[in-house]
Amino acid sequence: MSSISRFRSVASAIGLTYGSYVAGAIVILAVATVVGLFGVDLASRPALRLVVSTFFLQGVTFGGIAILYLKGRDLGFGFVPVRLPGKRDGAVIVGGSIAILGLLFVASSVITALGLNSAQNQIVEVGRQNPSVFLLLIPLQFLLVGPGEELLFRGLVQGTLRESLHPARAIILASALFASIHLFSLSGEGKLVYIGIAFVLALVLGAAYEYTDNIAVPAVIHGTYNAVQFAGAYLTATGGL
Repeated sequence: MSSISRFRSVASAIGLTYGSYVAGAIVILAVATVVGLFGVDLASRPALRLVVSTFFLQGVTFGGIAILYLKGRDLGFGFVPVRLPGKRDGAVIVGGSIAILGLLFVASSVITALGLNSAQNQIVEVGRQNPSVFLLLIPLQFLLVGPGEELLFRGLVQGTLRESLHPARAIILASALFASIHLFSLSGEGKLVYIGIAFVLALVLGAAYEYTDNIAVPAVIHGTYNAVQFAGAYLTATGGL
């Protein structure tokens, strides 16, 4: 594969990553402006803002960009293979979910032992003020967040890199792009620590997609990982833990 092809695939992957979030921000701003005309101020209603942002970013924007990208390159929807998980896929989903949650536990233990701080996602801060938000977010992880983000980062980004790079390199670079985009949703100290953890966890998602060739697998693993975290956050916020 020529260096020009590799450059194009890397440039496309970077453009997809950051371009998707810029487009999403514009869409969300437009929606906020429109609903504001009807007297609904999303800025003063953080729970509603989270739901709207999730729907229009991971759902509408990521889905729309996927369709445009595939049609623009005449790739067809087969470029991102998806099917109902079979027995092998199910085993990978279970194993991947256990692995990704286990890695989070190990990483958290190491961070605590070293006396480091990890930044917080702004969603967690909103949820602490209104714990019911965590319950609302749990189904959205399976309906929108997991499928939407995996469609973008594993399906499009990793898939594009895979065209000209070795699978391992494609997984690593796609994971790095996935981790880097979280920087914009973090607050507090320890942002690099958070991004480092996100990178390691993304490697599991990338490997699961490469092994199964089914985007539904990392989507379910991703959704499970987020849902477990939000369930734990809800119990902590309400005194259940």
